[in-house]
Amino acid sequence: MVDINVQIPTTFDPFAEAGEFGGTGTKEYVHIRIQQRNGKKSLTTVQGLKQDLSYEKILKSLKKDFCCNGNVVNDKELGKIIQLQGDQRKNVSQFLVNAGIVKKDRIKIHGWTLTLSGMNLKATRARVIPVIDRFYG
Repeated sequence: MVDINVQIPTTFDPFAEAGEFGGTGTKEYVHIRIQQRNGKKSLTTVQGLKQDLSYEKILKSLKKDFCCNGNVVNDKELGKIIQLQGDQRKNVSQFLVNAGIVKKDRIKIHGWTLTLSGMNLKATRARVIPVIDRFYG
């Protein structure tokens, strides 16, 4: 018989070392999302803030500054989430940066965004907002 030195491949987990570096290799982001409710109504959610922050104090300041209602929801998987009435995504991101709670590069804003190309104003979620040509010219 011939002796053959064969190495049998084992399963390889590319994320096995991620725990040593404090996570999956990506930053901890604060996610600001918008959810459509009925008709024109919308809801802004803020998720991913540090757990040691006082969510109630942040919510109180947000409600006072933006003249909207809101609450803190405690989710089993996602932790505490701040909910605000209306589309407050830009306002919330500016507030968090100005208050020194989060750095700007750690904020991700989700949801439909409006783009201005030429004279047409369109939403990226296949919703077309009327052309605003009549206002120019």
